[in-house]
Amino acid sequence: MSSFKEIAPMEIGGNMIKLIGADWMLITATDGERTNTMTASWGGMGFLWGKPVTFMFIRPQRYTFGIVEKTDTYSLCFFDEAFRKQLNYCGAASGRDEDKIQACGFTVLEEEGVPYFAEAKLALICRKLYVSRLGEEKFVDTAIPPKAYAAKDYHHVYIGEITKALKK
Repeated sequence: MSSFKEIAPMEIGGNMIKLIGADWMLITATDGERTNTMTASWGGMGFLWGKPVTFMFIRPQRYTFGIVEKTDTYSLCFFDEAFRKQLNYCGAASGRDEDKIQACGFTVLEEEGVPYFAEAKLALICRKLYVSRLGEEKFVDTAIPPKAYAAKDYHHVYIGEITKALKK
């Protein structure tokens, strides 16, 4: 039995900049054969097209990228500081080489077929609405690409509707 309760996305509250940028999140998806997760600290939440949304960024060389590309859904999970070691591990190790979820001892739960973690304090179940690739020609601040994209491996941005917010 899950210790989560469903809340309205408008009830999430808190400092989203800290939650994503400093506390970090795990992006998790399954393509039906493989489930993988990755640590992320780039993204945000808001309201767009009449829907509560998240936006996140994944570089194409990340193993999770291929999985997210094949599915319409994913989860964003947020944890207490006690899980910093696991979050660091999920950001450093590749799912190509091992089962990071098992290595971290995380318990996978599913909501509407979307994997998330029992250990999280907040899980957002999301459905993709929009995908685009960042491009050098679109940067107004031209100092960013040389610093962030020396290899020209531009992130893809995903905007997803929050279909369910689960909180402990």
